[in-house]
Amino acid sequence: MLLALSVAPSGVPSEGSRPNDASVHDAVAAAVKIVRESGLPNQTDSMFTTIEGEWDEVFDVVKRATEAVGHYGSRVSLVIKADIRPGYSGELTAKVDRLENALVQEP
Repeated sequence: MLLALSVAPSGVPSEGSRPNDASVHDAVAAAVKIVRESGLPNQTDSMFTTIEGEWDEVFDVVKRATEAVGHYGSRVSLVIKADIRPGYSGELTAKVDRLENALVQEP
């Protein structure tokens, strides 16, 4: 499974966060840290973090990352998109490799 997530806090920040800072980079960093420490293959870009693994392990990471972001606001917005394809692994990079190969092939 590949799962892309985007998670962000909103509402009144909890203690220790910066109430006048509109940026969510600290909250996102807390989530990405959990993803990276999970040991699952992952990739972060400007909009999403994508994780590859089995259903239960991926959703455990999503839950923990979402809970971490919850410390930065009174509510959390979570966007998820998943590609569930049993029997395949290494798709985090393989899908992009296939795309790049298609782009360089002549019609």
